[in-house]
Amino acid sequence: MPDHAVNAASAVDSTPRKFVYDFAEGNKDLKDLLGGKGANLAEMTNLGLPVPPGFTITTEACKVYLDSGDAPAELRDEVSAHLAALESRMGKKLGQADDPLLVSVRSGAKFSMPGMMDTVLNIGLSDDSVHGLAAQSGDERFAWDSYRRLIQMFGKTVLDVDGDLFEEALEEAKRGRGVSTDVELTAPDLKELVERFKGIVERSAGRGFPQDPREQMDLAVRAVFDSWNGERARLYRRQERIPHDLGTAVNVCSMVFGNLGPDSGTGVAFTRDPASGQQGVYGDYLQNAQGEDVVAGIRNTVPLADLEELDAASYRELLGIMETLETHYKDLCDIEFTIERGKLWMLQTRVGKRTAAAAFRIAVQLVDQGLINEAEALQRVRGAQLAQLMFPRFDRDAESETLGRGIAASPGAAVGQAVFDSDTAVERVRAGERVILIRRETNPDDLDGMIAAEGILTSRGGKTSHAAVVARGMGKTCVCGAEELEVDLKRRQLTAPGGLVIREGDVLSIDGTTGAVYRGEVPVVASPVVEYFEGRTDPEADGATDELVQAVHRLMTYADRVRRLRVRANADNAEDADRARRFGAQGIGLCRTEHMFLGDRRGLVERLVLADTDGEREEALKALLPLQKGDFVELFASMDGLPVTVRLLDPPLHEFLPDLTELSVRVALDESRGTVSEQDTRLLAAVQRLHEQNPMLGLRGVRLGLVIPGLFTMQVRAIAEAAAERRAAQGDPRAEIMIPLVGTVQELELVRDEATAVIAEVEAEYGVELALTVGTMIELPRAALTAGQIAECADFFSFGTNDLTQTVWGFSRDDVEASFFTSYLEKGVFGVSPFETIDRDGVGALVRQAAEAGRAVRPDLKLGICGEHGGDPDSVHFFHEAGLDYVSCSPFRVPVARLEAGRAAADPSSSDSR
Repeated sequence: MPDHAVNAASAVDSTPRKFVYDFAEGNKDLKDLLGGKGANLAEMTNLGLPVPPGFTITTEACKVYLDSGDAPAELRDEVSAHLAALESRMGKKLGQADDPLLVSVRSGAKFSMPGMMDTVLNIGLSDDSVHGLAAQSGDERFAWDSYRRLIQMFGKTVLDVDGDLFEEALEEAKRGRGVSTDVELTAPDLKELVERFKGIVERSAGRGFPQDPREQMDLAVRAVFDSWNGERARLYRRQERIPHDLGTAVNVCSMVFGNLGPDSGTGVAFTRDPASGQQGVYGDYLQNAQGEDVVAGIRNTVPLADLEELDAASYRELLGIMETLETHYKDLCDIEFTIERGKLWMLQTRVGKRTAAAAFRIAVQLVDQGLINEAEALQRVRGAQLAQLMFPRFDRDAESETLGRGIAASPGAAVGQAVFDSDTAVERVRAGERVILIRRETNPDDLDGMIAAEGILTSRGGKTSHAAVVARGMGKTCVCGAEELEVDLKRRQLTAPGGLVIREGDVLSIDGTTGAVYRGEVPVVASPVVEYFEGRTDPEADGATDELVQAVHRLMTYADRVRRLRVRANADNAEDADRARRFGAQGIGLCRTEHMFLGDRRGLVERLVLADTDGEREEALKALLPLQKGDFVELFASMDGLPVTVRLLDPPLHEFLPDLTELSVRVALDESRGTVSEQDTRLLAAVQRLHEQNPMLGLRGVRLGLVIPGLFTMQVRAIAEAAAERRAAQGDPRAEIMIPLVGTVQELELVRDEATAVIAEVEAEYGVELALTVGTMIELPRAALTAGQIAECADFFSFGTNDLTQTVWGFSRDDVEASFFTSYLEKGVFGVSPFETIDRDGVGALVRQAAEAGRAVRPDLKLGICGEHGGDPDSVHFFHEAGLDYVSCSPFRVPVARLEAGRAAADPSSSDSR
């Protein structure tokens, strides 16, 4: 490390710490310490696979650096010791003038992170050692090509030089020689390019390119540490919900060279197709190239199968290694390799990122092969992936204009305006537009634009390019390697065969399943997975051929078999209830009755508000009663035999009345014309009377039922009579009456007494026993804190986590999400919005406390949750651990909740409080 690092005060105690591990010292289970790359390099080394020697600097060293600003004091000596051992093993020293040892420096966090620092290859080359490399390799062109790559990568990633400056110089050199690829440049061309690159570094970085090989390595290591907190890395961690305190390891690996000529090359292989999950030989290979050429997509590759003709021996050896790794890891493996003059070397393996469709197919395939069991298969898929599979796909029968085709790198149907840089993508999305990010090839600097875009289109690269890998990891639609589409970044346009020009702002549609690119917007149709959930396809029928649907069916069936949490839906009408039931809902956890007061019924609410006498109020309620009852009859019929939780009126009454400003203007104008009506005057007075500074904390919920006589009793009667009519029709209604916004047991007691009396009257009138239950929504901190008292009067609790989050945090959701939430996420105050995923430490703690206190009083107390957290995968796991009985979410998210409830039950690391 640099000299100043030696003086860093990093040791907290006298216990010796080990910050550097040889590849042979680790294993795949040490990802926390060695990062993903280091742990897997160690595992391959221990398996006896051909891995170039090297060592890993641990994440602990990175944490010390990030906390103190300097590397641990012991690190330089440890690195020196491991470097000396490496030099002894290789028989040459780092940067040795006549025969240089060269190394690569790569980041390697626990989780694969596209936002981290790019690899720096060929460290150890200098103005002196480049001649030694040329002499030892017998290839002067190779030596100068390796040196220019080092300066380019080092300048961009370590010294923060604008990478476009190098690219422009490279393009100018190719134009000057009249060639189209860098492999056509000669040794003199590359030697001249090295001098130009050194000049770029001098001008842009304010220093010369370092000639000391140890300084090169130390600066690269430090740059890896710094990249952990880079904007790209933090953005990706927020996107993927990766903790910010893990730190990254650094891998120093002896170089092997794929750019030594046609008998050399580099590639990326997958043991199965990461896009579809199909078994076979998948990957990309590039002759006479180094690894970054494949990942960056700067030259289009050939399919991995072509390697058999180019180098049959290496191809056979690679297939054997792929089988070994997949069997050992029991999963799809992503492999990077280099062939140096006919010798195969393994540079990396990891459990590969895959599309949602591939995840489900592969999980089932591995069960059928006996490599994993069903419980493990369930852990290999996620609710977010299932949600992706439910997105619509393009209607292939619709009229469309095909612009061209590329490689189907990440499936999906994406439509948006063409944009040609990341900043524009982010800007337009913030303005509410949908965009397709178009690049020749992407790099980590494009990450924020890739996150913002609906899909990514590149003219270069294959299934293993940066664009493809990142898009699959994020579930984004991606088409790569569309060579026939000419991308002009300066003019911000794309030219299709035949000369048709697509300019920035024009609408495109890209199909990541077929690789097709269309002009304009192509219509979409329901996905086959949605068709399955709708019951329109039978995956077990004879002749059923959709492997994806069959895989989803098998894993959903297993999830339903093992899960403890039941899944209900939030639905307010029969149509939503019917769909929820088709999607597997086991009841309704929240029916919002306020939606039944809108539309043509607003006038009846106005009559209720304007009533001056008990008689007028009773007439208004009497008119509302049959309408409410009719709604409930339909709902109970749709959910026959399943529970339906009906929330009595919750929002403030002003929401059902005209806007105060609009009504005031109307009355003022009518007064000026002398045509004002008594109805409008009374209505304005009522709106003014009900106006509140903060209505969401005012007259709403249970307070309405206590202040406005007859309102809640009318609703309870409608529920009871609807249930009685369904009983008369031989139905099985199971209604649950929920009182909202209760803060004290006394409120619940008053409303429950009235409700019980009304239910008894209806039972007597109809001659039936309805067995209706009465419970409450826990959505105020006081309710959670006094849950033991409230449970004495409640048959069930349903946690309204949306309002509970607002009241715990003191947030108005609509206001804060539109103002400072973005800043809070960027600053790391939140890893994820507490309205999206349950805040375990705050809101979650109240849920746990209320659940425990309630059940201590009533062991049979039913506990559920009806906020939209009920459909969030991470939150479902929390509710399982907290011992709740069910979650409830929107109908479309019911399958996701079912899957995650099964995953929570099958997860060996999960805990269940019940």
